[in-house]
Amino acid sequence: MIIYTDNAYYHNTHMDFKDKKHPLFVGSAGTYHLLTRPKLPTHRPRGRLDFQLLYIASGKAHFYFHGVEEIVTAGNMVLYRPKEEQRYYYYGVDHTEVYWVHFTGNNVTNILRNYGFPEKSHVIHTGTSLEYKKIFLQMIQELKLCKPYYEKILVYYLEYLFILISRLQETKPRKKSAFLMDEMDKAVTYFHSNYNLPINIEDYAKQHGMSVSWFIRNFKDYTGATPAQYILSLRISNAQSLLESTTYNITEIASIVGYDNPLYFSRLFKKHCGVSPKEFRKQLKDAEK
Repeated sequence: MIIYTDNAYYHNTHMDFKDKKHPLFVGSAGTYHLLTRPKLPTHRPRGRLDFQLLYIASGKAHFYFHGVEEIVTAGNMVLYRPKEEQRYYYYGVDHTEVYWVHFTGNNVTNILRNYGFPEKSHVIHTGTSLEYKKIFLQMIQELKLCKPYYEKILVYYLEYLFILISRLQETKPRKKSAFLMDEMDKAVTYFHSNYNLPINIEDYAKQHGMSVSWFIRNFKDYTGATPAQYILSLRISNAQSLLESTTYNITEIASIVGYDNPLYFSRLFKKHCGVSPKEFRKQLKDAEK
């Protein structure tokens, strides 16, 4: 089974816990990205002591709420509360990419209520956004490095995520048509599956019966980035994953994510990450030491 995973836990413990000292406290965060056929099942009949928020960034996941299956597609988040049964499955054929965070505290229920989270529904439509992914990756990094005040930084990132979700719920100007939602979901899925191939945005729009300007405008409204920006971010993000989890050299990684010219790839990487691919990998190794 091929699966990319990256996660981090408070004090390196996988045990869930209930914190009563802080209003809000982050216990762990991580990501799973299935790349091949097998499934990744999770079943906690008695749930956990903490809260869990999962973001479906690509593909889809199969959840069971009160024994009834619900397929949750990219662009949605799922919220579990303490002691709720958790049963869900990821399948490689769906190319599922999921980010998650576990959190606890003595005032979580009121905090979620203040941000407008539904009290009975598990699934929250949030749209797909690179900002969500960035926040989860930052939480993972903070839990790994444990720099001074990292517990407070983690709460800051989590509340920032809550704010983005709350703003989306409060500022929807109009109910999106089923056609638009479906087309944007299809585009996101297509880009995730083919980001390393040459993608012509104009050709993609025309092949799906959309004008180029309409597609770009609505895609940006849906994801927070233009199609070109979204594809670039996918390439850089996957390059980061390869730098961290493989021994491929820079030329090989550039080719894998869609660049024939490794020097051009390195310039783009440094522009978006602040360091070159070589420096990025060195920082990761230094952090592990």
